[in-house]
Amino acid sequence: MVEQAARRMAEEIVRFAPGGWTRALLSGHAGDGGSGMTGGYTVSGGHGSPDFPELHPLLEQLAEAVHAERGWERIRWEMDCRNTGAYTLVTFTEEIGRILEPAGGYQIELDPSYRLPQAGMRQEAGTAAPAGDPDLATATFRTYLERRAAVLGHQEELPPPVTAAQLDDAERRIGHPLPADLRALYLSADGDGIGYRHRLLIENNAWLSLESLVAEYTEEQEWGTRPWYGWDLEWDAVVFDGTPPDTVRRCGGHPGWIRFATSEDGNYLAVDMAPARDGRPGQVIATGRDYDEGPVYVADSLTSLLQRHVELLEQGSYEVYDGHISLSREDEDPGEVQIIGQIPAEVPPSLQAIHINNATGPVDLAPLTAAPRLRRLHLNRSVAADLAPVRELPVESLRIALDGGDLTPLEAHPHLSSLALDTTAPTDLSPLLTVPNLRGLDLSGCEAVDLTVLVNLPGLRYLALDRQQWAALLDHGKVPPVLAAARLAGADVTYEDALALAARLGLATDGALRVAGRL
Repeated sequence: MVEQAARRMAEEIVRFAPGGWTRALLSGHAGDGGSGMTGGYTVSGGHGSPDFPELHPLLEQLAEAVHAERGWERIRWEMDCRNTGAYTLVTFTEEIGRILEPAGGYQIELDPSYRLPQAGMRQEAGTAAPAGDPDLATATFRTYLERRAAVLGHQEELPPPVTAAQLDDAERRIGHPLPADLRALYLSADGDGIGYRHRLLIENNAWLSLESLVAEYTEEQEWGTRPWYGWDLEWDAVVFDGTPPDTVRRCGGHPGWIRFATSEDGNYLAVDMAPARDGRPGQVIATGRDYDEGPVYVADSLTSLLQRHVELLEQGSYEVYDGHISLSREDEDPGEVQIIGQIPAEVPPSLQAIHINNATGPVDLAPLTAAPRLRRLHLNRSVAADLAPVRELPVESLRIALDGGDLTPLEAHPHLSSLALDTTAPTDLSPLLTVPNLRGLDLSGCEAVDLTVLVNLPGLRYLALDRQQWAALLDHGKVPPVLAAARLAGADVTYEDALALAARLGLATDGALRVAGRL
């Protein structure tokens, strides 16, 4: 079955090949959750073609055949076809897969269940009292409904309220108390939906019924507080701070965030019961699908948000369409948060991420000290000579090509969690041993004096090295003790190389399926 599926794939790849092709190398995933592929054709003369045939039906057949033989629900695969008619297919579980980066390579998951801790979990907790007032919230809600009725010419029908006992039960089921002003609103109405039609009362969002609130919270905790996009994207991911700073935890999701309204596109309003140092319990935040780089602070309480809604109606800052009122307001400008290109003449203090691309000479990082909230500093096809300015910044994700190899400015850096390092000289890695939160390293472009010092990084979870570096490390029997993922870097490495490395790192790869044939 697997042999037949492989042959059909090879036939389709050859049939689709452009003129003058010499090789086709394609890889991807298949099985439960769908299929995907990347790669392309090599054409004589050194030019490549990224096009490839439509293989999804054949990949479905391959996944079914592998499942029947091995029982794997999801697979990674790689097919190598030559213009001679020869082809090979390798399939294995989803723990090993090719990644798309300029340097290429393969990702190996050694602990598929592990997820990196989010920076917000380490933030200092807020101690202020809630800003919400249940009596004021109830009175403001009545005023808000009266103003809306005056605009629409009729009272809007709302569901009947819930009882205090139902609220108590909901809090027990989610394991968190609701803020007093949100409780008060549910004692006025159980959300704003009648059937499938919502009144979009809260910040132009559908206010969830209490039962839907519990269901959303339960589902979020069951599936995780945020999606996991794979180690190639997550190992150096950063969550930005909100505005005002230090009000909301820098997380993609948190058990203390209770969603109570939705824009019905995967985004939500939530009450935050676990605020950061300068926040207040019960503050309203925006979170969900479009907020992976950080939640957005909306208001210090639902009470304040309702007061703002009344003000907007009184100011005439709204539109009416299809029987709905859409409130209009300008969001607070957080300032320039991210820059792609070069360091500007005047660095905005709001800056949290910068990607410096294609600099013509060594980059002076000193101007960036004017950005006290900088969390991501990436130099792409650019070189810097001095890391000293980084010592003064709360940078968590650093990608840099260093002219030389002096890492002493990074000693004991309290924030740095990921480092991708290229160097032009042999580098002493020992300063990294003092960096307390270092979780990810890409040294595939670094000439290290001694890689074996990495074994003394007890918190290192991700490590990227090239083939020679991995061999040097493993030949000494030295591997960081709690690696959850490894990357074999290099444009010329193969799936077989990745399988061999995974085996040396302790992953059982002897069950990999291999098919070879000729058309």
